[in-house]
Amino acid sequence: MIKQSYYIETYGCTSNKADSYIISNVLNKSDYTQTTLESAEFVIINTCAVKEQTENKIKARLEHLHKQFHKNPNKHIIIAGCLLYIAPNYIEVVKKIIPSFAAIIDLNNIIELPEILQEIKNGKKNLITKSARVIDKASYNIDHSPGKVTGIIPISEGCLGSCTYCCVKNARGKLNCYDPTSIVENVKYQLEQGIKQIYLTSQDCSIYQYNGIILADLVSKIANLNYKFFLRIGMINPSFLIDNIEQLIKIFKHQKVYQFLHIPIQSGSNDVLKRMQRKYLISDIIDNIDFLKKEFKNLTISTDIICGFPGETEYDFFRTINFTKWLKPEILNISKFTARPGTKAKQMEQLHSKLIKERSIRLSSVFRNSLSEINKKWKGWEGEVLVLHEGTEPNQGFGRNYAYKNIFIANYDGEFGKFVNIKIDKVKGFNLFGKII
Repeated sequence: MIKQSYYIETYGCTSNKADSYIISNVLNKSDYTQTTLESAEFVIINTCAVKEQTENKIKARLEHLHKQFHKNPNKHIIIAGCLLYIAPNYIEVVKKIIPSFAAIIDLNNIIELPEILQEIKNGKKNLITKSARVIDKASYNIDHSPGKVTGIIPISEGCLGSCTYCCVKNARGKLNCYDPTSIVENVKYQLEQGIKQIYLTSQDCSIYQYNGIILADLVSKIANLNYKFFLRIGMINPSFLIDNIEQLIKIFKHQKVYQFLHIPIQSGSNDVLKRMQRKYLISDIIDNIDFLKKEFKNLTISTDIICGFPGETEYDFFRTINFTKWLKPEILNISKFTARPGTKAKQMEQLHSKLIKERSIRLSSVFRNSLSEINKKWKGWEGEVLVLHEGTEPNQGFGRNYAYKNIFIANYDGEFGKFVNIKIDKVKGFNLFGKII
């Protein structure tokens, strides 16, 4: 056991990863050491709840930790994140799973975390913290370890939507946008450490607005920093695409911004979208994405689809299949619908799980069959790639180009975080393979 030490385990989205970075940074500055699960005095589990499968995985993990450590007086389990707040009774649910927990913390209490840990060391048990204030998470400048290439910066938390299937709003709350000055200073602080890839993250990046500063303004401020790096914009609500396409065009025209659009459409059926309370029509999405594709011919599109939403008919699913064939996304996140606590969709009549699984398999097959055709255009491409980390094979690097493409680089023995010129000589599914030129 290492005194003044912690271990952190993170589940879920990029926003959760950003939260864990802040937790680590606060503790490191208070003379705590990050170490292994076995050696750590404090074990922090940062939870997620967006899918039932993830929730079940976390619950099983908490049960295991309880069995493993509940008799060890020097091991303290701390639970944070969305799972605790997706429904009014969920803290009680978690307490029953791991009655030996040391603390359940609200992530708006991050700054007080060293004091909370001290209380635990002084003998307090089963602490539950809830903050009355909402902190500006972008104001916590992150110190990275040497060799780190990617930095994550939250620009807001919460959303303005009321989707009938989503429990995350219960956990993350109403929209709170962070000060652009804090965001830009945080980006600069990380770039000064040698970071070469910045992710801007949020539950919905498109609705960012702070005292008249909108997303395009924020991106311009960041892109104008005098450093060489790539900037990835997080999830964009489809409604934003329809109402603010000129803003998106302005964003993607910055050379430092990945031409990458993560836009969660969720269904190709207007009837299903209406039951989801997604406030757009597929025809509007098609018109605007078609316009974007003409403006940015190599735009990489990522989307999310829910299979088996309550009331989804075979015709509704057929519309989703056809829309996916038209969209040709390079990344498709398929979710088999499961009713989440505290949502309107949980009260709707559910489809049979066997049918939901069958539809997800069919959609996945359509997607896989389209990938090779989509990426054929990249064979022979020459250009600059940011090398991020090792590839999957010996002496291989992995990087991305301006369109956020997966690129594996043969015979790479250089440093990570470097820009190199390569030529693509092979395409396989979503992945591109090339050599340095």
